[in-house]
Amino acid sequence: MTRNQRDLRPEEAVEKFAAKRGNKNTDKTVRSYENRLRQFVRWTYEIEEIETMRDLDGWLLDEYERFLDERGDAPPTVKGKMVALKELIKYCVQLEVVDASLPEKIDIPSLSKDEQTNDVKLDTADATRLFEHYRESHSDYGTVQHVLLEIIWHIGARTGGIRSLDLSDWNSESRVLQFRHRPPTRLKDGTEHERDVVLPETIADALDFYIERERPDKRDENGREPLLATRFGRPADSTIQTWAYQGTQPCVATACPHNRQREKCKYTEKSHASKCPSARSPHQIRTGSITWQLNKGLSYVKVAERVAASPETIRRYYDKADYSEQLERRRPDTEDLDIFSEDDHE
Repeated sequence: MTRNQRDLRPEEAVEKFAAKRGNKNTDKTVRSYENRLRQFVRWTYEIEEIETMRDLDGWLLDEYERFLDERGDAPPTVKGKMVALKELIKYCVQLEVVDASLPEKIDIPSLSKDEQTNDVKLDTADATRLFEHYRESHSDYGTVQHVLLEIIWHIGARTGGIRSLDLSDWNSESRVLQFRHRPPTRLKDGTEHERDVVLPETIADALDFYIERERPDKRDENGREPLLATRFGRPADSTIQTWAYQGTQPCVATACPHNRQREKCKYTEKSHASKCPSARSPHQIRTGSITWQLNKGLSYVKVAERVAASPETIRRYYDKADYSEQLERRRPDTEDLDIFSEDDHE
């Protein structure tokens, strides 16, 4: 078979798509697309009918979704991979290498409410114990793990937002932290997620301590000074995730709930920190933070502005209040709600 100059093999299509996305999306988003499409490329290797993207049709797309279901992928994983594939095929339509009607032949599976979200979060009680330790500890106060946990919890910031912060974004006098979109570091929705956030004095003191005593005096490859730095410069997303896992291990502050000795536990090692069953990722800290902020009485709108998300996204994906917490939110307005209350007769 002689390839047409506009034919693209699946792996070539993914490479071009990722490069195109890289011009307007964060590195994390691009990697997410690449990871979700990797299985599709592997699958096409095994299907004799597929040499180029032009060979795809509705039947084969349905077969791919069935393949994902049969291999045991979780429903959210299947949906994510099919959404990524649809975006890839839309891009291929623009390149005129697939039929214009092909994207509409992809059926994106619907998810139940329970399938849409992950309820794992850093609980407020666990966060409280950790902060009590860090703020009183002579050895752990002001470490990068400490200040990262303080910033994510008290702001609800994303990993990408933390990574984008420069030293100049912190105003110690006003205690204001500025989030700015400055490619190649990016906020998730670009300039729409730019904002200023004030920090309580206790947290500001910890951040100042980190800058003065702990922060490596390094610049990144673009000459900028990252607020949270490594000895090589600006941290990668994976480094920030590791700091979060290290910083939320319960044995930092209390006895291990899994009956392990911290001195002998391999989970305390940097390369194994994520495997600790009780350690939490930045996303899980953010989820706990948002739930806590709502429980403190902040409105969905105010929390949305602070954490850079829409109120609807917060309601749907981040608010993990249990029944008791939901009751306490309503209690001030409902515990004296009575048809014969004085307010009703004024």
